[in-house]
Order: sequence, then C-alpha cells, then structure tokens
Amino acid sequence: MTSEQSVEPEASSEEESSPETTAKPRHAGFAYTLGRSLITPLARLVYRPRIEGRENVPLEGPVIFASNHLSFIDSIAIPVAAPRPVHFLAKSAYFEGTGFKGWMSKTFFESIGAIPVRRGAGQAALDALDLQRQLLDEGLAVALYPEGTRSTDGRLYKGRTGVAFLALQTGAPVVPVGLIGTDKVMPVGAKMPTLKERITVRFGEPLDLSPHGPATSGRARRLATDQIMAAIHGLSGQELAGAYNEAPAQGTIEKIKQALPHERR
Repeated sequence: MTSEQSVEPEASSEEESSPETTAKPRHAGFAYTLGRSLITPLARLVYRPRIEGRENVPLEGPVIFASNHLSFIDSIAIPVAAPRPVHFLAKSAYFEGTGFKGWMSKTFFESIGAIPVRRGAGQAALDALDLQRQLLDEGLAVALYPEGTRSTDGRLYKGRTGVAFLALQTGAPVVPVGLIGTDKVMPVGAKMPTLKERITVRFGEPLDLSPHGPATSGRARRLATDQIMAAIHGLSGQELAGAYNEAPAQGTIEKIKQALPHERR
C-alpha cells in the first residue's frame, strides 16, 4: 500500500490490471470502426437505453468518463451511449482465446473499444495508468470506474484516487456518468443480458479538477476524487456505502495492510 504522499495509482477499470506491454496501445482499428457503426445502433434498438446529457460530452480532445459500476455491461453501455468513441481496459483473457470462440471474443471486445491488459498490482497498475495516459495524450476518450470494481449490493462506494491522478496529470476534463439499471439488465453472474429491463445513462457536466492542485499532492487527489464521486452520486442517486469496495482480506498480511493508514487508490 502507499502513503498519502506517494504516487502509486491503481487500476480503476473493471479489473485491477496492467497492460501486456507499455508499447503504443492498439485502438481505432477496422474492427472498432465497423463494430461501432454496427453495434451502437443495434444495441440502442434492442435495449432502448435512456440517454441524458449527451450535450455535456466534449466531442474533441481528451476526456475521462468516470462512472459508477454495477454490471459487466457498463463497459458496453457507455460507448453505446456516448456521442464519440470511448476506450477502456479489459482483461487480456478476452483477447487470447483460440478457435472460433476466441476469435469472436477478441473481435467483439476490439469492436467496442476495449484494450487488453493483464491483471496485477504495483508496477503493473502504474503501467496500466501509463496506457490510459497515452490514449489521452492522443486526444482520445477513456472510461474508468473510480470504485475499482463492481458494486454487488447496488450502493455507491468511495472512489479511489487513480482517476483523479490521471485527470490532474493530463489536464483532461472528467465527465461523470451515472448508470441506472445495468445491474438489472445483467446482474453479476448472469451469462446473458435480459431484454425486459431498460437502462439509463446520464452524462454530467465536465469537471475541471485543476483547482485542487497538482497530481503529486495526495490531498489534491483525494479532494478531486471526492468531487468526482459527488457528481456521480448526483447522477445515479445510489445509496452511499461510505466505505471502499474491497474484497475481504485473505491472510494476516492482507488484514494488516488494510488496517494501516494509506491512500486507497
């Protein structure tokens, strides 16, 4: 774990992860262009999402979508609803299968803007952040989840500071996103989404976090994160958990680490 003064961001996508390589990320290829043109209108037709606040999304330049996280399909709902291409990190296993099934999985995830990363922590998490920073430096949009992982009880958990670190370091505006109903369309553990429910995607006004201070300041990262989470809460209306979304500590060492003061990234 890290102290309040250190700068060790953690992955804030669906899985804690690190990239397969620190090379230039693969994005905006043929599969993505074709997939976006086909999947987006099809998903809107089938699932009829309610989309609010699209006018709040900058159409050009780097932007970070910071969203609550309720379901696997959150990473599909945001790109489908957004008025511009969005990239996010997904575990590399989705891209490494063999045969027809593996090809289908790889093609699907590439078509919705996913970039493969390997799971890990420490330096691995720093590498994942660097991959996202590369995308922002190219003027692209990325989607992240400050809670770090999916909420299984529907409550909104405290945000980890990796998203704020990325925003403060790059100067990219943060567009808060409130997802409603994705956990009903595809609950945790479900293999397929249902057609009986509808989701709502709300885009809030862009947040300029620079007044909080530099990315190297732990206080600035914490205050910026709290501002992001307050905006997400205003859009989603979820009950606040008042705690971090952490798996129960396994073993004495992990319990000690969770008990010690540190910056929960």
